Amino acid sequence: MSTMSGTEFNYSPVYRKAIEILHISRHISNYLIQDLSGLQANGSEDKCIYFTGDIIQQSISLVPNILRAESEPFAEEKHKYVASVTRLTNKLYKNCERLESSNSNGREFLRILRFELKKFRKLQRTWKLTL
Repeated sequence: MSTMSGTEFNYSPVYRKAIEILHISRHISNYLIQDLSGLQANGSEDKCIYFTGDIIQQSISLVPNILRAESEPFAEEKHKYVASVTRLTNKLYKNCERLESSNSNGREFLRILRFELKKFRKLQRTWKLTL
């Protein structure tokens, strides 16, 4: 079990889970890129390689949107950022499903990311109510 430093106690569980998702998606993407970067027999590239970048970009975007939603004083702006987090989570989940159909040895690791995204969605429901 890892220990938390004093500054990590200030962040919400949703924020900490988003950071965890970011780390997982980076590791998975790095692993998948090695399998998907080669050219296919007909000389074309694998279309799924773009989804590896998408999962990183979407998981990176989660963190600032969560912080903005938590720090925004006006309800309308909070709801805008909450909706953005929800959209990013849905896109991230969908891209995991797309990558699972790719021709890679690392696609089993995507189940781990999808499992963490399910946990994140549960945290997100409670988080929305507290804002």
